[in-house]
Amino acid sequence: MTLFCRKKNQNLDEIATQPSVFDDPEKAKHFQPTEKYENLHRFDPSARWTWAEELPLINKLDWKITLWACIAFFALDLDRGNLTQANTDNFLEDLGLTTNDYNLGNTIFRLVFLIAELPSQLVSKKVGKWIPTIMVLWSFVASSQFWLNSRATFLATRALLGLLQGGFIPDIVLYLSYFFKGSELPFRLALFWATLNIVDIVAPLLAFGILRLRGYDGREGWRWLFLIEGLFTLTVGIWSWFMMAPSPTQTRSWYRPKGWFNEREEIIMVNRILRDDPSKGDMHNRQAVDFKRLWKSLCDFDLWPVYIAGLVFGLPVGPPTQYLTLTLRGLGFGTFNSNLLVIPSTALGTITMLVLTYLSEAGNERALMGLFAQVWILPNIIALAVLPSATSPWVKYAVLTIMLAYPYPHAIQVGWCSRNSNTVRARTVSAAAYNMFVQVSGIAYSNIYRADDRPEYRRGNRQLAAICASNIVIYILIKLYYIWRNKQRDREWNAMTREQQIHYLETTTDEGSKRKDFRFAH
Repeated sequence: MTLFCRKKNQNLDEIATQPSVFDDPEKAKHFQPTEKYENLHRFDPSARWTWAEELPLINKLDWKITLWACIAFFALDLDRGNLTQANTDNFLEDLGLTTNDYNLGNTIFRLVFLIAELPSQLVSKKVGKWIPTIMVLWSFVASSQFWLNSRATFLATRALLGLLQGGFIPDIVLYLSYFFKGSELPFRLALFWATLNIVDIVAPLLAFGILRLRGYDGREGWRWLFLIEGLFTLTVGIWSWFMMAPSPTQTRSWYRPKGWFNEREEIIMVNRILRDDPSKGDMHNRQAVDFKRLWKSLCDFDLWPVYIAGLVFGLPVGPPTQYLTLTLRGLGFGTFNSNLLVIPSTALGTITMLVLTYLSEAGNERALMGLFAQVWILPNIIALAVLPSATSPWVKYAVLTIMLAYPYPHAIQVGWCSRNSNTVRARTVSAAAYNMFVQVSGIAYSNIYRADDRPEYRRGNRQLAAICASNIVIYILIKLYYIWRNKQRDREWNAMTREQQIHYLETTTDEGSKRKDFRFAH
């Protein structure tokens, strides 16, 4: 991914070491990593390296860390999203369920997913190999859906999947922050969420084949879908036990005695991360977050605007996405065509998301990128609300495809939340808190399309249009809030003399985003 790091005609022999507080002896002593920091033995403020050393190392990190994260996420989304493909094989009818039961199952899944996120993140912070562990556990539940036989078993497996999958995403986000700089993280997260879109392309193709097993051994096709994809996750979970390294300097083990990196590479990795964000050295990566630190992080009101963005951004497209295959069936498309017709919007959405994320980092802009996504959605959701019933199914499909190909800003906002946290402690909590707000959004939109509004869901689409319009205002307010907060900080900091600033650094008890020398990204 160094294509996005390297400037045109860049001399690879130039120094790549970025300026930081460690270059100022008076300031450097106030930003030293804690003695508990797991990479302390490779910390060297005097270390310098060239682009010829750094760029290949970033590529190596992407092959070892980013690729693994994407494959693990592929397994997660395959299991949590295959209910959509099962619907095209008469899943609801076979179990005697209604669309309201389907909504309830999705609500329970998201509610338990939400409740599990923060506890799972805190356990992960203390216990190693947590991500592979929960992957193996949920693969058993996912496979067990082969034996579903009632509404009760359907709801029970939804709850168990939510419980076990809840902590996965914030755990991965925190883990990636150990290896990548703040400016590099959003694009890696975009690749991470692009995997979701890849699943949305691959899953229908898999379903196209697996659902044809209907009748084999007297079983419905959707049963084989749950079983086979659950066993795939089990394989990825076991593999992840051997792939997941705790930190840049902890890649050696009995099954990998030489590790991934030599001493020089470890020095570069550790110092490039700390020069970019000294707060990443303020605690050990296995140091637990106690209740006092947890409460302190949750009370950091300056992060709440990003949480609010996480709550609202997905509301307008949530129901159309969740009901896409059912909508396509209602428009007259068959089981297998309905699965294949979701692919164009997914492919286009992957491209628009990666482009938006790259432009966000290139232009150092976040709030306006989220606003742009809402502007993309609004005319399409209005069209769905007002198009006459006699409109061609292909016209309605085109509107849905364009709308769902919107530039997904989730990766930008997760990176935004991480950057504005400014401590490992706050980053641990904020990653989970942000995603909890996203899950609350999912609970809300799972109940917008109702059975009495089918098949066109005009009432629901009018509600979504109103929400989308209000989101545009919300993103503007978020940007104005952070501009105002930064101006406040500038006035306070610039009013100090150099001696007063040094005294503040020496004596302050302010942490993270509360520090007067910290500025918020927006």
